[in-house]
Amino acid sequence: GLSGVIVGALLLWLLLPSLANQLPGATQVSNGSNVSKASITQNATEVTNDVTDAVEKVSSAVVGITNIQDVAPNFWSQNTTTRQEVGSGSGVVYKVEGKRAYIVTNHHVVEGAKQIEVTLDDGSKAEAQLVGSDIWTDLAVLSIASEDIDTVAQFGDSDVLKQGETVVAIGNPLGLDFYGSVTRGIISGKDRSVPVDLNDDGVEDWSTDVLQTDAAINSGNSGGALINVAGDLVGINSMKIAQSSVEGLGFAIPINSAIPIIEQLEQNGEVKRPTMGISLVDLTEVPAYYQQQTLQLPAEVSSGVVISQVVAGSAAERAGLQQYDVIVEMDGQKIENAIQLRKHLYNEKQIGDTLKIKVYRQGELVEAQLELVENAQL
Repeated sequence: GLSGVIVGALLLWLLLPSLANQLPGATQVSNGSNVSKASITQNATEVTNDVTDAVEKVSSAVVGITNIQDVAPNFWSQNTTTRQEVGSGSGVVYKVEGKRAYIVTNHHVVEGAKQIEVTLDDGSKAEAQLVGSDIWTDLAVLSIASEDIDTVAQFGDSDVLKQGETVVAIGNPLGLDFYGSVTRGIISGKDRSVPVDLNDDGVEDWSTDVLQTDAAINSGNSGGALINVAGDLVGINSMKIAQSSVEGLGFAIPINSAIPIIEQLEQNGEVKRPTMGISLVDLTEVPAYYQQQTLQLPAEVSSGVVISQVVAGSAAERAGLQQYDVIVEMDGQKIENAIQLRKHLYNEKQIGDTLKIKVYRQGELVEAQLELVENAQL
């Protein structure tokens, strides 16, 4: 009997911890690898800083832009031309006037569009009208109904930006699936000049003045906002250098350069520039044989711009310029290529100005004066 009492007491002693853990309200004993629920606490802290404040201020003003074009018939559509989305980008609402809201974006985002659709931050869509577009500055202005617009971006001052200053890019990289993406970086450089080929013929036609940033800018970011930490719009994201050996080279059009273009596009639907009425070829593109035999240039002349065609009735024709004249100087400034010529003509001169020019004609240096007019050709 005594042995039975001892064995029963031992069994009860061994089973008590297990039974205790099964009783209502019991707490499981931790073995060191598990933490009881009663010991877990959660601290919910909302983090804000200059960047989050800036993004919150302007992000709703950044919209998606969809380029819709006519697509030729295929097997499925038979003989019916259909409209399809061919690309997308970003834009920034910068003004509300009356019942219309105005959006700035890139020319290449809306180029060739038969219909333009704007996607707002709440996911709603609106059809946009093209107010005006300019290939040389890669800027375009759209308008939509203003009833659903709550946020308008404020223009900053891109001239006061400092190298190393924090900036934020907002846009829609790779399409609307990544709508409103935010990337942060710095101003890597100011007053950069990037050559561009506007007509895809392999020849650089223009040199765009841009801000350089290492904030990630990808396809779809074009036309989006580059803002400072105050939330002011300081640039319109435009392009990047996309090479496997290159990283962090994005570019934006300075807002101080964009504002005069935006104003002209609003007023006229285009940017009115002075023209000469000529077609151009860089002298460096002309084989040496033709430089000597056709152009009869002195040996010391190695750069300039050849006039390949003079438009009838143009300012150039009235000034006496001829085919195969080689332009080497404008208003006392040396001209080495077509990009320099266009930059001087478009940035330094106005319609109605007089342009002083020096050309080589059959080996002789000739001076001429052009009364610049508005024309469809250079």
